[in-house]
Amino acid sequence: METKGGFYITQIKQLQDRIFERLLLENGVEISGGQGRILFVLWKTDHLTISAISEKTSLAKNTVSVVIDGMVNKGIVERNVNPKNRRQTIVSLTEYAKSLQTKYEAVSQQMNALFYEGFSEEEQKQFEQYLARILETLSENLHRNR
Repeated sequence: METKGGFYITQIKQLQDRIFERLLLENGVEISGGQGRILFVLWKTDHLTISAISEKTSLAKNTVSVVIDGMVNKGIVERNVNPKNRRQTIVSLTEYAKSLQTKYEAVSQQMNALFYEGFSEEEQKQFEQYLARILETLSENLHRNR
């Protein structure tokens, strides 16, 4: 049996990224998808290390570092040395980043509505359960093979 799930997931991700970035721009939020993923994590828990952000976003540490550099240059986040461990850098939100949260969340709601257009509540729930199983399997595999 030929399976196409992974192919569909990749295509959906690419289209979702493009549409999401367009919606962000239309709503006056000038950030990239990678920056949005990092902000989403920091809005939940501010003052995190690069390693913690990497873990929570599933982005590689070097990718997080590069994206954070761009965000620092745009005044979205700031880097500070951890006073408890001088080898660590803590990434924190600026007031500007905090001001973007409401608009970003509104765009996220638009995206969710688009994702599930035409789905019943039961179909949406079932679909998310399947996605959670795939995510769990992939996460376990990644951690098992480190």
